[in-house]
Amino acid sequence: GFLEDGILVQDVSQTRRRYLGSWTFPWDVLAVLPTELLCLLPGVPGVPGVPAARANRCLRLPRLFEAFDRCETRTGWPNVFRMAKLMLYLLLGIHWHGCLYFALSARLGLGNDPWVCPSFTRPLRRYLHSFYISTLVLAMVGDTPTPQREEEFLFLTAGFLLAVLGFATITGSISTVIVNLSTAASAFYPDAGPVLRYLRAWGVGGRLQGRVERWHQHLRAQRKLPAEREVLQRLPRGLRAEVAASVHLAALRRVALFRSWEHGVLRQLVLRLRPQVFGPGEFVCRRGDVGREMYFIREGRLAVVAEDGVTRLAVLGEGLYFGEISLINIKGNMLGNRRTANILSIGYSDLFCLGKEDLAEVLAEFPAARAAMEAKGRELLLGMGQLNTAAEAAALAAEAEAERCLRGLEVALEGLQTQAARLLAQLEASALRMALRVQRLEGRLR
Repeated sequence: GFLEDGILVQDVSQTRRRYLGSWTFPWDVLAVLPTELLCLLPGVPGVPGVPAARANRCLRLPRLFEAFDRCETRTGWPNVFRMAKLMLYLLLGIHWHGCLYFALSARLGLGNDPWVCPSFTRPLRRYLHSFYISTLVLAMVGDTPTPQREEEFLFLTAGFLLAVLGFATITGSISTVIVNLSTAASAFYPDAGPVLRYLRAWGVGGRLQGRVERWHQHLRAQRKLPAEREVLQRLPRGLRAEVAASVHLAALRRVALFRSWEHGVLRQLVLRLRPQVFGPGEFVCRRGDVGREMYFIREGRLAVVAEDGVTRLAVLGEGLYFGEISLINIKGNMLGNRRTANILSIGYSDLFCLGKEDLAEVLAEFPAARAAMEAKGRELLLGMGQLNTAAEAAALAAEAEAERCLRGLEVALEGLQTQAARLLAQLEASALRMALRVQRLEGRLR
């Protein structure tokens, strides 16, 4: 097939017409011609002439490089593919150099001196000897037989110069692969080096450094990606939502709050969620802190602890959420936007974080979810004795009064708009009558 406007076309007739009209078709035809049959002509050498007669096969090299480029962009292991391609080039270069060495040896006479290829009876031994000598030359190992003739000196010198160029190319390619590996890792996972150097510069003890190291090791071992937004930010919004949904939608549906929500809404919600990982003994939030996010538990367990930081009051598991009380304006909440509990991570916990503004946008679109959150938050506040029922009743009454006043204002506004429309119509009619009278008076004066 071929790409047309970014869409893969696999229709045979269209593919045929496009291929026959392309610049690659005549080159492909020349590359597959059986030119080795020329060796059957009288006067043409037999075996030595076959490699040169098949040189037209090299016209396929651009197509080979194109296939390599496409495979490299599509494979899930591009660095491994680059290393395999580099090894292929290396073996092919040694093979071609060995063929040239054998051709020169055959021209000078096999076994005539210690440098040329010996006159083995088996072709395999000849090829292995030529490949071995070429490996010594191109790998710059040395220990090759001493040349005896000018042709041998020139061939060996050219081989050494070619080896220097090849060695530099191979070294650069390997260093590029190593740099790409480190770049790919830093794009997904944060680097612990700067933090550790900062701690050592200030003489902080090894316990904290160990926690930082273990946290980074856990991210890499469990393939946690805290920098997910930075990785996906260059994709268009629709495709970014598709990618994020394919990764997180299954975990998001395990949250009880989202089980009844539509698939399209959840796809938009995943763009607002930020993955966060908390280590063992780390506080997700503390009682009295200002709440700016709520959390959904994707994996792991968290404990609701008392003020001593040790006594466990409850354990939260996968699919639960917390932190919404400080973000939702629950009437009668004496804590305001402060956290109501101490949440401690028991082990490594993988959470989704949703900001206050994002939560407000979601709840504005889904009043049923807002009502469910407010009911749960009111129940928790009642259990903790932090809900002022009198203030709640007063707030509800004030809200009802404000709603009544608002409806009254809307009715009054509608009446005023009706009167204004009537007056505007009367004004337009009066202006029209005045214009007609002016026209009649002008006609009489004429």
